[in-house]
Amino acid sequence: MAIQINTPKGTRDFSPAEMVRRNYIFDTVKSVFKKYGYQPIETPAMENSETLMGKYGEEGDRLIFKILNSGDFLKRITLSDEDIHALVDTLKKRGERYKHSDLSEVKSSNGVATEISEKALRYDLTVPFARYVVQHRNEITFPFKRYQVQPVWRADRPQKGRYREFYQCDIDVIGSDSLLNEVEMVQVVDEVFSKLNVPVTVKINNRKLLAAIAEVIGAPDAFVDITVALDKLDKIGEEKVCNELRERGISNAPIEKLLPLMRFQGNTAEKLEFLKTYLGSNETGQKGIAEVSEVLGTAQQLISNKTVLELDLTLARGLNYYTGAIFEVRSNIDGTLSSSISGGGRYDDLTGIFGMPDVSGVGISFGADRIYDVLQEADLFPEFTSDSTQVFFVNFGEKEAAYCLGLCKQLREAGINTELYPESAKMKKQMTYANNNQIPFVAMVGTQEMEAGTIGLKNMVTGEQSSVSVSELIQLIKG
Repeated sequence: MAIQINTPKGTRDFSPAEMVRRNYIFDTVKSVFKKYGYQPIETPAMENSETLMGKYGEEGDRLIFKILNSGDFLKRITLSDEDIHALVDTLKKRGERYKHSDLSEVKSSNGVATEISEKALRYDLTVPFARYVVQHRNEITFPFKRYQVQPVWRADRPQKGRYREFYQCDIDVIGSDSLLNEVEMVQVVDEVFSKLNVPVTVKINNRKLLAAIAEVIGAPDAFVDITVALDKLDKIGEEKVCNELRERGISNAPIEKLLPLMRFQGNTAEKLEFLKTYLGSNETGQKGIAEVSEVLGTAQQLISNKTVLELDLTLARGLNYYTGAIFEVRSNIDGTLSSSISGGGRYDDLTGIFGMPDVSGVGISFGADRIYDVLQEADLFPEFTSDSTQVFFVNFGEKEAAYCLGLCKQLREAGINTELYPESAKMKKQMTYANNNQIPFVAMVGTQEMEAGTIGLKNMVTGEQSSVSVSELIQLIKG
């Protein structure tokens, strides 16, 4: 019986053609990051479980992939029947979404506590970055601006635009509470998506406003529950949000007071006026209004007309560590992915969890996989990029191949991606190879071309054929 071979659910292989397109995204994003002074770092794929757990909220924590201790660990421990039954019951109840605290310790028959899982795959790049900042605080000059392009993992249900393994492209500024950093985040978003030819809407809110809303409706202790439910408004609608709030123990009176906020429609200026009335003299709310007004007003003067900037009163972003401005970015191209393709926010004390309090930071993450889907659906990828082979030399035989090796060397030294077919196969086979690999130019050098010092060149896009020198070919490709 043949073994069924496939990747795990929510993960994918990428072909050479797909990698060319993915690298186009990575290169574009990195080029903008560098322009604004961000420096690259990398952190390990896995972190100690205690580093990650308790930072993302209840729903986020459930999606963290735990790593079983390595080697023959399970063979080395002896569990009593009682412990085994307890462990199985927990697994049955929670399936893949059990809490680390439920399984972090099991009692062996001699009463020795044993760790089942001490490590986990990172859920995002922000919490590992906070750990990095604390661990390397003596090597860092603050404010510290870093960018990071690496994969993350979430034990989520795979669906369109949602994967279990995906790449994030992050920037963060830590060690500064200036709102100029939030403005810069909006500028970076605008420039990245302008370069990718994707018009976007940048939705902005502030967690201070959300905290004030919880206070005004009389449910300050339910702040987290309110934000988690509100964040789903555009996905599940008003009725289901209200039902979820009730399921979370919030009474009808606060929910009724929340309805005008959920139903309010208007432009950014009108929303700000609504908030001033709705929140009244609430001190936290007034701070939130002032902050979001400054960011919106300043950023609006600095971005292109391709980017729409708006205040979204129900945007919450469920991650617990956000404390100030929050961002979410969506494509404005009809027919493309409707979910967010970028998001982030301000966190005032994430490093405090690791023993370094009062260090404020703000960051934003670009979802490379979702951006890929948008570009693919809108047919916005360039036909050829610098990652692809640009010139392909046909191999007519041993003598001609030896001559072409010198020409290939010259082209490569000029920065042109060039390859020579490794054997003198039939012309049809070689041209099929060039066509299937979407190589734009095919060079043919036979005895006549060798004597004349020329190259027979075919443009695979237009079908045009010409005779050029190696210097003319370099000029053509570089131009």
